[in-house]
Amino acid sequence: MRLNKYISHSGYTSRRKADELIFQGTVKVNNNVEKNPGFRVDVGKDKVTVSGKEIKLEEKTVYVMLNKPVEVITSVDDQFDRKTAVDMVDVKERIYPVGRLDYDSKGLIILTNDGDLTYKLTHPKHEVFKKYFVKVNKLLNSKEIQLLSNGVEIDGYKTNKSKIEVIGKNKGNTDMYVSINEGRNRQIRKMFETVGADVITLKRIAVGKLVLGNLKEGNWRYLTKKEIDYLKSL
Repeated sequence: MRLNKYISHSGYTSRRKADELIFQGTVKVNNNVEKNPGFRVDVGKDKVTVSGKEIKLEEKTVYVMLNKPVEVITSVDDQFDRKTAVDMVDVKERIYPVGRLDYDSKGLIILTNDGDLTYKLTHPKHEVFKKYFVKVNKLLNSKEIQLLSNGVEIDGYKTNKSKIEVIGKNKGNTDMYVSINEGRNRQIRKMFETVGADVITLKRIAVGKLVLGNLKEGNWRYLTKKEIDYLKSL
């Protein structure tokens, strides 16, 4: 198996990032630096390390959907010993969350050991839209919705255009579906702060055409072959 493919299939990172690590000289095969991404690895015999850490090929590639509750972080581990998304999924393979879903948010999170798919779903250039149900504590007008849809300045950069569909207004709040193709830290919350609104509820309900559906909060399931094929086709 090609060295860059071996690294990505281990779940360590995407194949493109694996190429960078190889060119940088951080990858060794049997304790020898190897800078050729096409180097053939003898699976089960050769020892591959990245920055001194041995990586091994996963027995099989796993794809999982989790309906993450609030107060759960999307990390493999946490220095404050908080519950992680990985803790909530009972599989023997080592899997990783795809992208972010912050501590105070809930909903659909994909976990996998497929590094190439992770890269595809998280890089803005692939324009994979994630859809959220959002409730804010303000009655937003059409001008504010248009402003947010066209992109706003947060943290020194302008967000990409988003899709916003208002579905209800009541008791001083606005309910919406918001779709974005980025995943910057607390992006949706910061977007609405620019128009003086605080997010009350933030729930991811879809990644592309992959939908959360009736999966209960805190539960998980394996993706179907049809869902996996769809994600790989993006």
